[in-house]
Amino acid sequence: MTGQDLRQMLLDKWGRSYDVQLRRTQGKIFVQVMWKYLEQASFPLTEREYQDHLSTIALYLDAFGGAVQVQDFIQKTRDRPRLGKAVSIPLNLGERASEWIL
Repeated sequence: MTGQDLRQMLLDKWGRSYDVQLRRTQGKIFVQVMWKYLEQASFPLTEREYQDHLSTIALYLDAFGGAVQVQDFIQKTRDRPRLGKAVSIPLNLGERASEWIL
């Protein structure tokens, strides 16, 4: 998965280039699709910075082995990001989870 693939997935599902963050909570890693998006005037990143950020997230997802999990979740979910509520995607890293959580 590339950053461009991730962006296209967001656009196909929700019609906007939402911000995506990686979060570690309670010993688990989540991908969060935030409510802010590139097309907003108040979005803090330029298009180039946003694309670089998504590329970094995509690299992590590939390294985690979680790219397919994220893709499947986004395709199947009925949730959508809205003000104050992100869409949280839990990553099941299996045996390798401890490598990334330290």
